[in-house]
Amino acid sequence: MNLKYTLRYLFLVLFLLISAAVTAQITVVTGKVTDGGNKEGLPFVSVAFVGSTTGVVTDTHGMYTLRTNQPYTKIKVSYVGFKEATYNVLPGKEQVLNIRMIPSSTQLNEVSIKSTKKTKYVNDNPAVALIRKVIENKPRNRPEAYDFVEYKEYDKIQFSLSNISDKIKEKKLFRKYKFIFENKDSTTYPGKTLLPIYLKEQLAQVYHRKNPEATRSVILGEKSVDFGPGFDTEGVGQYFKHLYEKVDIYDNSIMLLGRQFLSPIANTAPTYYKFFITDTLTLDNGKKLVQLSFTPRNTNDILFEGEIYITLDGNYAVQKAGLVINKNINVNFVRSMNVDLDFEPNADGRYHLSRSNTFADFGITAKRKSGLFGTRTVTVKNYAINIPHNDTLYQASAELVDEELKNRPESFWAQNRLDTLTTAESKVYKNIDSLVHMPSFRRTADIINLLFAGYKNFGKFEVGPASTFYSFNPVEGLRLRLGGRTTADFSKRIYFEGYGAYGFRDKKWKGYFATSYSLNNKSIYRFPQHYIRASVQRDTKVPGQELGFIQEDNVLLSFKRGRNDKYYYNDSYRIDYVSEFENHLSYKLGFRKLMQTPAGSLYPFQNTFNQTFNTLTVTELSAGIRYAPNEQYYQGKLHRSPIINQYPKFSLDYTAGLKGPLDGDYSYHKLNFRAEKRFYVAPAGFSDVVGESSRTFGQVPYPLLNMHRANQSFAYVIDAYNLMNFLEFVSDKSVNIIIDHHFGGFFFNKVPLLKKLKLRETASFKSLWSGLSSNNNPSLHPNLYQFPADENGVPITYTMNGTPYVEASVGIENIFKFIRVDYVKRFTYLDHPDIAKWGIRVKVKFDF
Repeated sequence: MNLKYTLRYLFLVLFLLISAAVTAQITVVTGKVTDGGNKEGLPFVSVAFVGSTTGVVTDTHGMYTLRTNQPYTKIKVSYVGFKEATYNVLPGKEQVLNIRMIPSSTQLNEVSIKSTKKTKYVNDNPAVALIRKVIENKPRNRPEAYDFVEYKEYDKIQFSLSNISDKIKEKKLFRKYKFIFENKDSTTYPGKTLLPIYLKEQLAQVYHRKNPEATRSVILGEKSVDFGPGFDTEGVGQYFKHLYEKVDIYDNSIMLLGRQFLSPIANTAPTYYKFFITDTLTLDNGKKLVQLSFTPRNTNDILFEGEIYITLDGNYAVQKAGLVINKNINVNFVRSMNVDLDFEPNADGRYHLSRSNTFADFGITAKRKSGLFGTRTVTVKNYAINIPHNDTLYQASAELVDEELKNRPESFWAQNRLDTLTTAESKVYKNIDSLVHMPSFRRTADIINLLFAGYKNFGKFEVGPASTFYSFNPVEGLRLRLGGRTTADFSKRIYFEGYGAYGFRDKKWKGYFATSYSLNNKSIYRFPQHYIRASVQRDTKVPGQELGFIQEDNVLLSFKRGRNDKYYYNDSYRIDYVSEFENHLSYKLGFRKLMQTPAGSLYPFQNTFNQTFNTLTVTELSAGIRYAPNEQYYQGKLHRSPIINQYPKFSLDYTAGLKGPLDGDYSYHKLNFRAEKRFYVAPAGFSDVVGESSRTFGQVPYPLLNMHRANQSFAYVIDAYNLMNFLEFVSDKSVNIIIDHHFGGFFFNKVPLLKKLKLRETASFKSLWSGLSSNNNPSLHPNLYQFPADENGVPITYTMNGTPYVEASVGIENIFKFIRVDYVKRFTYLDHPDIAKWGIRVKVKFDF
C-alpha cells in the first residue's frame, strides 16, 4: 500500500471515529402520548426539552420524536385539559419514553346537559379570523418578499424497508445478504423498524432576486447509492423526488404523490377546511404562538388535516406546521403521509423555513405492517437577506460537470452536511456497494432489469427491448427482431444503437443503425442535451404512425381491429442536431432523405392517368423549437421521459421539401404547432389538454399530406383517435384538441363499495377540424396520386366536409391499481365503411 492510500485510509478511520463520537452525543427521545383514562393516543400534545426552544407536537396518533445535540436531561409534556408533567431523560442516548397524561380534574362535581344537538361549525369564529390574517400577510412572510435572499439547502431522500421480519434473513435465499438486514433503525420513527436501502443527498446554494425575478440553485454536491448497471438508480431517484415535492405551505397548492393538495393557508382555505384554536403557547423568549388545528370539511377531498402554529407578533407567520394527508382520499399503496415544517426567525424577526420533513408509509395492504417507508428532509441554513450580487450570478449555467459533483470526498460531506445521518443511514452506502459486487445479486438484478425495463445488460452494451423480439402484421407476417445499444461504460460521448428484423411473409430484412455524439461532455440522454446523430433505417411503417423515428413494434399492439394492411417500406437517411438550454428552451435541426415504397393494399401509387409509381422520394430540411418551462424528467442512464406537471409545453416545427437535391420529387413547406398543459381542477381532479395546428404549403401527393394519428389497436392511446382507421383522413390544414380528465374518485368516493375498491372516473373528448385545399385535391389535379380505395373501388381515405371528427369516452381507472378501461364512442362520419362506432379500450398505467 503506497503512502497516498495509507493516508487516505488513516483519514477515513479518523473521520469515522470523529463521526461516531459526534453521533454518540445526540439525544433522541421517541414514544407515544396517551390519554390516561382511555389509553388512546393524544394528538397535538406539546413535548419539549426543559430549558430550550426545542420541541415538537405529537402526530394524530400521539407519536413524537425529539432530537438534540445539547445535554438536556428533562422533557416537559403539556396539553390543554391535562396535567403538565416533566420526565427525566438520558443525554446522548436513544430512548423510548411512552407517556400517559392525567386529566387536570379527575372528578366532576356537577354534570349539565344543555343540548343533545351537535353544535354547527360556522366560518365566523376566531380561528378563521386568525387564518384570514395569515392569508393576508402571506406575501410579506415569503422569502420572495425580500429584494435578495440566499441560503444553503441540504436535501436528503431516504427509502427503507419497514417492519421486515427477522425470519427473512434466515431464509436460504437471503442468507448471503445478512449484513443488509442487520442495519436497522427502530428509534427515528416510533412503531417502525426501518431497514434503509436507498439514500440520496444534495447540497445547494440558492439565490433569489425579486426584480427582475430570478432564482438560481447552484449544486455544490450530490451523493447517492448506486445499485449498478442492472438498476436504473438515477431514474428511481427522480421518481422518488417527484413523489416528494418540496412543500411550501405559503403556496396555494402543494404537490405530493403527483396530486395537488390545497394548502391550509391557501386563499380559499376557509371554504374547504374547518379551523379550531387548540392552545396558546408562550416561548422562552416571551413570544406567543397560537396553535390551530384543522380538518377537511369534506373528508373525501384531497386535503390535509393537522395543526399549525401562528405568531402573534403582528406578522402572523407560520412558526411550525404538521400536515397529514386525509386518509379518506383515493390513493394507492399509501398508508399514511406526514409533512412536518419548522421555521426560524430572521434577523428582522420574520420567519423562514429551517426544516421540512415529509415521510410516508407505503404498503400493498393496510393490514400488513411491512412495506416501504420513505422520507425527504430539506434543511435550510446560512439564511441571508438583501445582499445583492452581480447579474451573472442569477443566470443559469453549469457549475460543475456531473462526475465532479458526484465524487465529492467524504470530508466534504462531513463539513457541509446540514443534517445528521442516523447510524443506519450512515451504513447504507457501504452496504449497497458490497451488495452490488456480489455475483448472485448482479444475476438477480439482470433478471429484474430484463423483466421491467426489457433490456439485458452486458456492461458496455445492452440487448433489447424484449417486447419487440416478436410481433406480427399482415404484410410481414411473423416478424422477429433483435436490437441493442451501447452504454456509458462503452463511451460517455459516443453511442451506437440498432436492430435487425426479418419478416417471414414478405421475406425481407429490415434494420436500423444510428450513432450519436455528445457535444457537451454529457450523456445524450441527460439534460441539457447537446448532440448530433446520424442514422439509417429500412423498415415498415403504418401511415400516420410516425410517433418516433424508431417504431417500437410490440407484440401486444399486433392485435388490431378491422382491416390493417396499409403499409409503406421506408428507406430513411438522416442527420439531426439537438441543443437544449438550461431554461428549457431547445431547438433542433435536421436533414433527411426518405424513399417510400407502398406495400399491402397501398401498392402501387397511382394517378388518374393510370400511371404507377413504385417509390416516392423526398429530401427534407427541418427545424424545430420547443419551450417547456420547469420541465422535470425521469432521468435514467439510457433514457429520460418527462414528468407531467402544471407547467405548459410549446413546440413549433418547420419542414421544407427540396425538389431536385438527392432526387427529391417535390417542393413544399410544413408547419406544425403544439401546446399542452395539465390543469388542476381541485377538488375534481385534473385535465390534460393538448392543442395542435398544422399547415402544408405546396402541391404534394397524399403520402406527404397530414395523416392524422389513428389507432386500430385495442389499447387506449391518449394522443390518438381510437376509433379512426389508419389513413382514414388526410389534410393540408388542421386544428385538433384533446382533453383527458381524471376525476380521481370525486364521484366514486361517495359510493362506499366503489370507494373501497378505489376506482376512479375518467372522461375524454377529442375533436379534429381539417380540410384540403383544391391545390392538393387529386380529383382536380390528375397528376397527383389517387386516394387509396379497396378492391371494389370504394374509397378508404377521405377529406372532411366541414364537419369535425369527434369521439369521446368515459372510463374507470385504477382497476387492480393499474388498469384503465374506456367506453369510446364516435359521433361523426359514421357512414364510412369498416369503421367502429364504439369500442372498449384498455390502458395499463401505474399511478398513486
